[in-house]
Amino acid sequence: MAQTIPLVTALGGNDTILRKVAMVLFGSVLVAMSAQISVPMYPVPMTLQTLAISLIGLTYGARLAAATLVVYLGQGLMGFPVFAGGAAGAAYALGPTGGFLAGFVLMAWATGYLVERGLNRGFLRLFAAALIPALLLFVPGVLWLWTITPLDLQAAIWAGAAPFQLGGLVKSAVAALIVTGAWAALRSRLG
Repeated sequence: MAQTIPLVTALGGNDTILRKVAMVLFGSVLVAMSAQISVPMYPVPMTLQTLAISLIGLTYGARLAAATLVVYLGQGLMGFPVFAGGAAGAAYALGPTGGFLAGFVLMAWATGYLVERGLNRGFLRLFAAALIPALLLFVPGVLWLWTITPLDLQAAIWAGAAPFQLGGLVKSAVAALIVTGAWAALRSRLG
């Protein structure tokens, strides 16, 4: 696939280190805020954290998106209450959700990578760029859960992956809709 540009690059402006730092900080705050929002769903509630990560990957590109999630994790490890439910610290990060937290960096990078490889425009392409990494997030998440709990692999899949698939589909679709709309707005603005 041809190399393409993410939305923030298309928006223009000078690509300075200050702008990148501001984007990373904004993105890390967005993920932290979305981790505090719980949406009731069946069979378990979900946070909007992975929606924010998809949006960052779809708009920032691979490297900047991954850097944003590294900063987010660093904030949590330093004790800032950025994880779901206001949690923080190394003990939480190494707990049952630790594989998902580490997987967030890979999810952001992979989403941005797919955007940079041509899945950056149109709802279906953006949906694929959001959904594939969102599904791959369950690999480190479930493996970590299986490793540090008494659950066998099948139970870890049922506890750590199965209940979240509907939410992942919905959040990937919402992220794709938002970014599709942003590209349309940019096109109309540019004429």
